[in-house]
Amino acid sequence: MKTARPIGVFDSGVGGLTVAREINLRLPGEKILYFADTLHVPYGPRPAGQLVAFACRIVEFLVSQGAKLIVDACNSTSAVALPELVARFNLPVIGVIEPGVREALRQTRNGRIGVLGTEVTVSSNAHRLSLLSSNPGVEVYAQACPLLVPLVEAGEVDSPAARQAISGYLAPLLWADVDTIILGCTHYPFMAPLIREMTGERVSLVDPAAATADEVAEVLGKTEVMAEGSAEPSHTCLVSGPAENFRLAGRRLLGSHPLVADVRQVELDWGEEN
Repeated sequence: MKTARPIGVFDSGVGGLTVAREINLRLPGEKILYFADTLHVPYGPRPAGQLVAFACRIVEFLVSQGAKLIVDACNSTSAVALPELVARFNLPVIGVIEPGVREALRQTRNGRIGVLGTEVTVSSNAHRLSLLSSNPGVEVYAQACPLLVPLVEAGEVDSPAARQAISGYLAPLLWADVDTIILGCTHYPFMAPLIREMTGERVSLVDPAAATADEVAEVLGKTEVMAEGSAEPSHTCLVSGPAENFRLAGRRLLGSHPLVADVRQVELDWGEEN
């Protein structure tokens, strides 16, 4: 039955678990099939064309595994690959940039919005273009943060290295007097307590995960494929790199959450883009 099929969620590593966790919280009856492309993490320094190829291959695989809806839980691929995914595949594909933009516009008071993201996300201008399209009067300050994804993947979300990196990345945004910062990489919410410590309460931190989960619920309702029944399903994490590395990282960050209870490695044919 279509309603019993899983929601496919993918990212380069553990970051997309922040989105999967919100989907599970919002829709506890839905089975989640999570794919982490740990073979190629981090995505930030990679060229856009390569990320488009990776994203298409991953979605092709998730569809072959029965996914009824896809969540691109990676800002980097949401920034450069989402139009190709929507055009190529005959099922709903949801990214994380637009939900975060909508929430930032709702929360800002002075119209100065900061974006923390990977190199490719920032260079794509995806957040800036979306923000200005919705409200031409806002001012957008984007900061690439190349050190953060490797730190999160290593479980260093509150280490001296993390503190030093975040302090440097936040400095220009705080100098610009932003009152809202979009966490423009799904890895970054794992560092939200440290970021909050440095920004203080006057700055709103926008994690797109909750807004993305709301959009997933809305789309499932409209397409009439929402899971039936009240039993909580099992979830699966598939990774392109060593399963144990992801299992350890996931449990460091999520504890005993059922999302990381079943982790397995799979081999995909990446073609010439590997």
